Amino acid sequence: MSVGEICNREVIVIQRDEPVLEAARLMRAYHVGALIVIDKPNGRAIPVGIVTDRDLVVEVLATELDETVITVGDIMMQELFTLKENTATYDAIDFMRRKTVRRLPIVDDAGELVGILTLDDVLEILSEEMLDLAKLVRYEQKKETRYRP
Repeated sequence: MSVGEICNREVIVIQRDEPVLEAARLMRAYHVGALIVIDKPNGRAIPVGIVTDRDLVVEVLATELDETVITVGDIMMQELFTLKENTATYDAIDFMRRKTVRRLPIVDDAGELVGILTLDDVLEILSEEMLDLAKLVRYEQKKETRYRP
């Protein structure tokens, strides 16, 4: 299974010149903890950074900066890791672990944003797989009881 099959395709984005107050409003409106920062060369959404609710608290609120003047570009994480949508899920999990990231923008071959993969998404998929395996064990036990009383 590829990350393109399991990622969330409804990504909330913001441009780097927007004030952090707008980022906070978007996070609240869409109930998300992070926004992907994009540039739009030729109308394509190219991810260039990420800003999280923690960034807003630690970088703006805790330092009492003016949230109407500070921009998303001022506080966004500059080092952004992305994965292509055809990356295998297992490889994505390994990548997230090695890079210690909880969120990964997913891009197409041209580098345009197509989705986001989060730790929550991965945990949900893994828990569903584990539940399926547990059901298989129960089924096998019932089957053996039926055929070998």
